[in-house]
Amino acid sequence: MSLVAEDVYVTYPPAHRPGAGRGLPQPEVRALAGVSMALERGRCVAVVGPNGAGKSTLLAVMTGQLRAQGGRVLIDGRRLEELDRFALARRVAVVEQNPVVPPGFTVAEVVAMGRTPHLGLFGSPSRVDGAAVESALAETGLGGLARRPVEKLSGGESQRVVLARALAQEADHLLLDEPTNHLDLRYQLDVLRFARRAAAEGTAVLLVLHDLNLAARVSDRVLMLQRGAVVADGEPGEVLTATTIGEVYGAHVAVLYDDGVPVIVPRLGGP
Repeated sequence: MSLVAEDVYVTYPPAHRPGAGRGLPQPEVRALAGVSMALERGRCVAVVGPNGAGKSTLLAVMTGQLRAQGGRVLIDGRRLEELDRFALARRVAVVEQNPVVPPGFTVAEVVAMGRTPHLGLFGSPSRVDGAAVESALAETGLGGLARRPVEKLSGGESQRVVLARALAQEADHLLLDEPTNHLDLRYQLDVLRFARRAAAEGTAVLLVLHDLNLAARVSDRVLMLQRGAVVADGEPGEVLTATTIGEVYGAHVAVLYDDGVPVIVPRLGGP
């Protein structure tokens, strides 16, 4: 099974640009310009690029939250728009950037919401659903917090709850938008371990990341965007080179290697 974007174009109207509404002519915002990629089961792909490169827009298109003006997105050979929301959610789970955990529920209740696509509107949870929730809680180290109200969680714990809810969906594809934002190093590494484990178990995993070192460490493949276009696509060592990073980010760096994994080191002195 695979989730595929083919030659995807997305533009935003001029009202989205600074200065709009002040009598100044404004061109359309080009968010994606002919982007193609495939997300396959058992693989972990990191999408990187500077701010405004189109990373979150690509994720929104690939999860059906945003309709592209050109190109198409296919899952198992079918267009996303052919699937109803329950069918799509059974195939694709997403953790959005800065997700909101609904108040008034316990940790276990929020994680159990991930089973909704399997229940429909009026279905009752089965033993299979309960087992999926228990597994997601254990996977994310939340078993001891299952009965705790979500309002009493730390930021890192809340992020793990959202991830556990996505894992409980048992979708074939797991897409995470900046899942390490606002987390300390321990929780960042936890999230990356969860992503690697999910891929090892056959899930297709896509992570939108700002941190190039985290992307190098977690991914089998890196897709680098700039101004809405793909500028590099390949294994971390092929994409995360000093030359490419310098051209795309305008930053002077050195690239070292730790057990074959690129390590990007800023060079503050300039070229």
